[in-house]
Amino acid sequence: MTENNTTGGMSVDIELVRALAAVLDETQLTEIEVEDGDRKVRVARKAAPAAPIAYAPAPAAAPAPLAAAPVGAAETGASAPAAAANAVKSPMVGTVYLSSEPGTKPFVSSGQTVKAGDTLLIVEAMKVMNPILAPSAGTVKQVLVENGQPVEFDQPLVVVE
Repeated sequence: MTENNTTGGMSVDIELVRALAAVLDETQLTEIEVEDGDRKVRVARKAAPAAPIAYAPAPAAAPAPLAAAPVGAAETGASAPAAAANAVKSPMVGTVYLSSEPGTKPFVSSGQTVKAGDTLLIVEAMKVMNPILAPSAGTVKQVLVENGQPVEFDQPLVVVE
């Protein structure tokens, strides 16, 4: 990391930028940021909106195999696109947890009535537990994710109607 360029008064470590870009390619992340003292470097893909679009159909298709299971027997593959349209979506990239602690009862399940502001699940991002709340009162029609599953930004999580 010896090659430096000076641009507008800031010294840019080209090798660091290239290394961060390689990490983006390897991990399929859309952006990465590192901080060293008062220096901060952020590298982002220009085609960032394409990633959520590419991943959006996967969650809608995933419930179809679960529909064969006794828990979601009433759901069909045809209702998945409509369900995803009414779904509460992830506001961030992270890991989903359906209950507050391992081995405890999930926050919600299919058929359960919820009030606006009730916790539906938790998305952990960067060691912070972020509760995902019901936007309005209704009935949980379908939980589209599994406990411990990684999720993308704007990915459908729970259908509340």
